[in-house]
Amino acid sequence: MQIAEKIQQILEQLDSVMAGKPAQTALSVTCLLAGGHLLIEDIPGVGKTTLAQALARTFGLDFSRVQFTADLMPSDLSGVSVYDRNQEAFVFHPGPLFAQLLLADEINRASPKTQSALLEAMEERQVTIEGKTRPLPQPFFVIATQNPLEQLGTWPLPESQLDRFLMRISLGYPERAAERLLLAGNGRRQLALKLPALLTARQLALLQQTAAAIHVAEPLLDYVQDLVAATRSGQWFDQGLSPRAGIALLRAARAHALIAGRNYVAPDDVRAVLVPCAAHRLAPVSTAARSAEAQVHAMMDATALP
Repeated sequence: MQIAEKIQQILEQLDSVMAGKPAQTALSVTCLLAGGHLLIEDIPGVGKTTLAQALARTFGLDFSRVQFTADLMPSDLSGVSVYDRNQEAFVFHPGPLFAQLLLADEINRASPKTQSALLEAMEERQVTIEGKTRPLPQPFFVIATQNPLEQLGTWPLPESQLDRFLMRISLGYPERAAERLLLAGNGRRQLALKLPALLTARQLALLQQTAAAIHVAEPLLDYVQDLVAATRSGQWFDQGLSPRAGIALLRAARAHALIAGRNYVAPDDVRAVLVPCAAHRLAPVSTAARSAEAQVHAMMDATALP
């Protein structure tokens, strides 16, 4: 099967579960093909966990889920060493972090101490436990769901952790026709759990390599630099994007071009991924009455196309 056909099959399977959300499913696939972690933020009950489970099943990866709570400890994620009498030694028992895809459900209900335990894992694909560094399975993805900060019992994610997420997306309320199916009893959670795997880990790695090799022309690099420089100008945001964020934006644009069936990155690819890649990393200037997403849109419209 050709790459374009495989990607189309993946999108169609996800859309069969997430009815009426083609843009969100396409961005989710873009994020994983770019090798990034995904943050899904929205109010409870709109399908965040269902999308995460559908992605895990579709990409055919070893999966674990952790419900983040206020009393969750870092060792609950990474694992602990327990003394084994038969071996007369401490034996390490890996935690749920040792999976190819970790669903961190309601990640901002855990304390900052527990959230920080994910930093090394998300950036280095390894964890240091009791002075020993242990590699995580490959590939390794974190798909996290997050409730809005105004909800009770939530902690704000630190900037260093937000920066580890390649994208943040929101689902919003379903369209009338999709909600009618839900009201009629056609639940999506069980459907997501029955989805067949459409990729193996090796096939996913090949798709990621293909995405990383998508051509980027010099004028397009100039455009990305112009956008990054605009975030640092002080006109739109208190602090601009880091070089790492600029690299992440380009990775996402390459993956978006692959999904669109092109072997080169176009300005439309950058524009399609800029808001989900940048908004969660930026805070609008104090005089702005707009959200970070709206501010990124305004900045993008004010930046000349190549």
